[in-house]
Formats: sequence, C-alpha cells, structure tokens
Amino acid sequence: MTDRVPRRRPTIEDVARESGVSRGTVSRVLNGGHWVSGEARAAVELAIVKTGYRINAHARSLATARGDSVAFLLTESQDRLFEDPNFSTLMRAAADALAERDIAMVLLMAGSPDEQRRASEFIRTGRVDGALLVSSHAEHLGFLEDLVGGGVPVIACGIPLGYERRIGYVAADDVEGARHMAAYLRDGAGRERIAMIAGPQDTSGGRGRLAGFRDELGGVDDARIAYGDYSRESGRRAMAQLLETAPDLDAVFAANDVMAAGAIDALHAAGRRVPQDVAVAGFDDAPIATRVSPGITTMHQPFGRIAREMVRMLLDVIEGRPAGRLTLPTELVKRESA
Repeated sequence: MTDRVPRRRPTIEDVARESGVSRGTVSRVLNGGHWVSGEARAAVELAIVKTGYRINAHARSLATARGDSVAFLLTESQDRLFEDPNFSTLMRAAADALAERDIAMVLLMAGSPDEQRRASEFIRTGRVDGALLVSSHAEHLGFLEDLVGGGVPVIACGIPLGYERRIGYVAADDVEGARHMAAYLRDGAGRERIAMIAGPQDTSGGRGRLAGFRDELGGVDDARIAYGDYSRESGRRAMAQLLETAPDLDAVFAANDVMAAGAIDALHAAGRRVPQDVAVAGFDDAPIATRVSPGITTMHQPFGRIAREMVRMLLDVIEGRPAGRLTLPTELVKRESA
C-alpha cells in the first residue's frame, strides 16, 4: 500500500505565472473581463486550461454582473478630506446623484503611493464600475496611467493635467473666474497694489487661477505672488511672506477660501485691518467664507452641479459612450472682506 500525496489545487497565482500577466489581470478575466485586452484574455484562458484551474461557477455568475457602484477617488491626504469642505460637498452631491440611480459610492483615499497602489488594484479588479477622480495632481501621472491604461471609466473634477484628451472632466472656469476677481479688486474695490496667494501649480485650478490673475493685471511683480497648498496654515504663511516682500499691498486674492481665511489670520496678527488696510478675496464660496470675520468675498463654484454632471458623464462612459468635457462658469459673491 502506497501513500499518495494529493495534488495541490491550482490557484490564481498559478494561472498568472503560466499566462505571464498579473494576478489582477487574471482576476479581471475571471470576473467578467472588465478592462482586459483580447491578448491578455486569451493568455489567461489558455493558462486556465493548462493549469487545470477550476472556476467557481456561482462566484463567477455573481461577479460578471455590473457592480452598481463607483469610486469617489480622492488623491489627497486624509487630513485634507476633513480640512477642505469642498471635498465633502462634492462627495455628498455625488452620493445623492448616484443614489437617485440606486448606485452605491465607495470612498477611496489615494494621497500616498501605497494608497494609490491599493486603490488602483481595487478599481482595476472590477470591484467598482468606474471612478470619480477628485483633486488630480500632475505628479500622479503614473497612477492615472494605471487607470487609463487599464480602460477604467474615469471622470475628473477639474482638468486632469497631462490627460486632458484621455479623461473626461467637469471643471469650473478657473481662468475667467480669477480674471473676474482681479478686475473686481482693481475696479470695484479700487485697489492698486494687489497680491495673490496661488494654489499648487501641479493642479489645473492652481495654474488656471494664477494665469487668470496675471492676464487681467498684466505685469505682476513676482514679489506679489506667494504659494500655498490650499490649507489654512499655508495661507497664513503665504500672507506673512507677502507682508515682507510687498509690504505696501492693499489687496490679496487667495486661490481658495481656506487660504483666504489663513490670510485674514496673518493680517489680524500683523495689525492690518480687513478690508480697510488690505482687502481679501477667495475662490470657491466654501462654508468657511461665511464663518470667519469679516465674511470673505469670493468666486462661487457650482459644486452641486459639478458633481451631478460628473456622475452623468461617468455613467455615459460606463455604458460605452465617449467621455465629455464641460467647463462651468463661476460667479462673484461680495462680502465684507473686499
């Protein structure tokens, strides 16, 4: 009598090794073939035969159906999610728009390389039908390539730098909005020495608002430009810098309301009155604009409409229709700060 060692049951890893593709690609083939090339599918199917891998028919029948869920993909750190009210506003509006269609939303944080890797794997394995990309940075091109190269349906909030022709988007008109605010500070508020706290230049909003500001006012001295990361503390630091490099300034335009609030903090600490000595303006019309004193004059972004249009466009792409590109106007909201 001889002992027979039972043969190990083939695994997905065995199929991946035999086919020469990643485990994630094998998983996508088994889950209905979402975003897999014909060549990769053929290699996986041949490897399944060679290895003798057995597919759980019940699990596959469940997986091949649409997930009826999409990802809200935020490429920022977790602290920014809670500090910047725009993200929660967009998330709530997107969730409401999806709920009307009985579609669930999954929040994925992708601020760090590890988070981006995990988010990419989660999305590319077909666990969601597509992604709403929020706060895209130019430094995340590799991450976006993973999604776009895998054929994942994606719609961005704001212009996705480097992927303008490959990813659909809904954006506020950052350039025209900044032009409008600069013209208001000059002509409406009567200010002559206007400075700016610009946003991150690896984002379309940061670049567009700085470009609009420069276009409207002409040759702006670099001493009147400081940069922040959209946080309140960065606005405070940038304002303190401007008080050193351009102490005669009589107005400052911050690229978002949170940084504008930080600028007001720094001005008050320096003994400057707002708006008597220095007018302050922001961008977004975020809740913080009405919670600080004085209330912040700002450019209103239609976040509710932006989120609804993103959802509509994403569902179009999921259904196989071409990605859309939409730019929406902003609107001046006057308050006490300017």
